[in-house]
Amino acid sequence: MSTSAAPEHTNKKKHVRFARVEDGDEEQAEDTLFDKTKDTGQRLKSALKAVQRAAKPGREGRSDVCGRWVVSLALCGSFLGLGMSISILGPTFEDLAVNLKKNISNISYVFAGRAAGYIGGSLVGGVVFECMNPYLLLGFSMLITAVGMCSIPFCSHALLLTVFMSGIGMSMGTLDTGGNVLILNTWGDKSGPHMQALHFSFAAGAFMSPIIAKMLFGSNSSTLALSQHNSSALLLPELSSSAPPLPEQSSSAPPSVSSLLHYAHSKSRSFRSLWSYIIIGSFLFLMAFLFLVLLLCTRCRVSQARGQSSSGKSLMSKHHVALVILLFVFFFFYVGAEVAYGSFIFTFAKHYAHMSDAQAAALNSVFWGSFAACRGLSILFAACVYPGTLMVLSLLGSLLSSLLLCVWSRDGATLWLCSGLYGASMAATFPSGISWLEQYTTVTGVTASVFVVGAALGEMTLPALVGFLLGQFPHQPVLMFLSLITASITSILFPVMYKLATSPSNHSWKPRLRVHLDSDDSEYHEALLEAAANEEEEEQEKEAEQWNDADFEVIEMDDTLNLINSPSTSQWAGPVDDALPSISEWAEPVDDEQLLTMSREKRE
Repeated sequence: MSTSAAPEHTNKKKHVRFARVEDGDEEQAEDTLFDKTKDTGQRLKSALKAVQRAAKPGREGRSDVCGRWVVSLALCGSFLGLGMSISILGPTFEDLAVNLKKNISNISYVFAGRAAGYIGGSLVGGVVFECMNPYLLLGFSMLITAVGMCSIPFCSHALLLTVFMSGIGMSMGTLDTGGNVLILNTWGDKSGPHMQALHFSFAAGAFMSPIIAKMLFGSNSSTLALSQHNSSALLLPELSSSAPPLPEQSSSAPPSVSSLLHYAHSKSRSFRSLWSYIIIGSFLFLMAFLFLVLLLCTRCRVSQARGQSSSGKSLMSKHHVALVILLFVFFFFYVGAEVAYGSFIFTFAKHYAHMSDAQAAALNSVFWGSFAACRGLSILFAACVYPGTLMVLSLLGSLLSSLLLCVWSRDGATLWLCSGLYGASMAATFPSGISWLEQYTTVTGVTASVFVVGAALGEMTLPALVGFLLGQFPHQPVLMFLSLITASITSILFPVMYKLATSPSNHSWKPRLRVHLDSDDSEYHEALLEAAANEEEEEQEKEAEQWNDADFEVIEMDDTLNLINSPSTSQWAGPVDDALPSISEWAEPVDDEQLLTMSREKRE
């Protein structure tokens, strides 16, 4: 009886089967639960947006953009003063000689002193820019330039004038280097139009300084005729001696009075033109004060808006050094050809093409006028055209115009047309070159100083070479040959640089983090990291909630108790093994759930 009741004593065997997630889509649930590959880039972007919404609500749209525009206006004003400071020396050089009682040839070394200071300032400024507040550096440079400009009219010794010119050149080199880098730091990928505006301001300043010196503070026609009548006597070397330029006692009184009047008129005329130095210095004082205000009111985050990839890393090309060296050579020939053509086109047109003085001067004005006008138009072009496209158009225009000038160097129509085309083609090359390089690598202060030094060396070397060759070969179009050679060299260098910058090996960027942090920046980065961590935890919690919301269906099946308690379970191994595949398929997510829980606990 007991034996017959034993089989009737049964137990329930439970099979566990997971129901589908509430979404209803099995494929979507599987992707949601077990896809361990996350898009970290999108997570970082969303965290960055969350921090920006929490920490800076509305400031990016108004105050930050307004601050950038103020920086751009301050830089354009400083480059306007830089252009006036550089070009004012030529129109007032004779007046400086009169003020020093020297011959022009005896004080020509002030140009060399200023050029040496400019190169030194470019090198030193690029290094100091990396470890110093840019607003403080540029404001201090403009302050030195302003003090030097205001002191020049009161210099009575040539050596002191050379010292002032060297200091002014050093501060201007620092300003030139730092201004280009700061405009890139401020606008990042949108710096093209602002870079063009910066260099247009320089050209506008160079155009304004002769007007200020000769038209605003110059002399009238009678004084000018009087000074020309007595200029030969005033510029004689005997004025540098200790004896006054007065006639001997044996001469009559009227010549003595006439000499005194002539000398007084010339001194008055020279001092009136030297007032332009004080006006330019006062303008630079104003710009220095503006940068001081920016230093006090603007938060200096100069490395956040520039040179960043989509993940926020600063980029440095593998071929950075090679690109910088090639662009150094490029700017050497480009700036040298620009200055040489602008300096000697008057002489070339007068002596080689046999033009009159008025025609040669007008031809010179056509070159510089087209240069300044197209540099202004390039501000608009840079907003809708890539820097590389502007570079290609500029190089093609300079190559075509220089070739035509070599072939028809004596033809008047060719000189007029091609000189304007050559000036227009040279206008946007320098700022477009810097903006183009910024697309492929990070332009630092040291990098910009290399460019400025290359341009300064070309400005010193190639015009001197043209002047020497014009004396040796007066019947050959040396100037046009040099223009064609430099245009050919630059047209070859740019495709080489482009090939190097876009090579496949150059696509693996090197992260280079160079951020000047203050208290606000450190809090900003801490908030960014916390937001990223919080978002990751939220995603993990969502995954766990999906598992918690899953339904479990319990299926009860009849089974004998002997299946569990009997030692001879081997005879039931077959049916049980047959059922195992379906059970293992149902229970397979359990292992993944456990792994997910363990990995989450490990991260916590």
